[in-house]
Amino acid sequence: MTSPFERLRDLLEETRSEIDQDLAERRKRLRYRIERGRAVFDNEIRDAHRAIREKLPGYVLRARPGVILTAPVIYSLILPFALLDLFVTIYQAICFPIYGIDKVRRRDHIVIDRHRLAYLNGLQKLNCLYCGYANGLISMVREVAARTEHYWCPIRHARSPADPHDHYPEFLDYGDGDAFRTQGRKPREDLRKDR
Repeated sequence: MTSPFERLRDLLEETRSEIDQDLAERRKRLRYRIERGRAVFDNEIRDAHRAIREKLPGYVLRARPGVILTAPVIYSLILPFALLDLFVTIYQAICFPIYGIDKVRRRDHIVIDRHRLAYLNGLQKLNCLYCGYANGLISMVREVAARTEHYWCPIRHARSPADPHDHYPEFLDYGDGDAFRTQGRKPREDLRKDR
């Protein structure tokens, strides 16, 4: 019998497939294609993008003072992000091979490509680089943490998390001591089967 978690996981995969199809249709409409992992626009579209790019001085002058004053606060997070990146990279390089867990690939999470859009000015491109790195890093760290949790403590919580990671449906039920005693290693073995 299929569990609600399995049905929802299948539904999520189906939804992701629909999203991919929709993105492919949008790609055609916006007249770009992916070549060697990069988006390539037709020349006339790229020229039209350059024509609508807002000049940097006007962009900065139109910004609200609060936005300008908070920019250093936002960008100051690059230091903790870089440290987090370094520590998580070292962590999984040392621990995951010992546990038999596949390493999380950076390129699957950190996607930096919006800086190539011709309709963005230099500051907008910098902002996009920062956001792509920060959000991709958080996604990567979440997957590293999820694989670690799957290996060490694959037990669901008593109260459902707001956005459980993809491994969560495979976890054992909260409070089911018998299942933990008899199946406690199964989630760990399932994680290793993906290798």
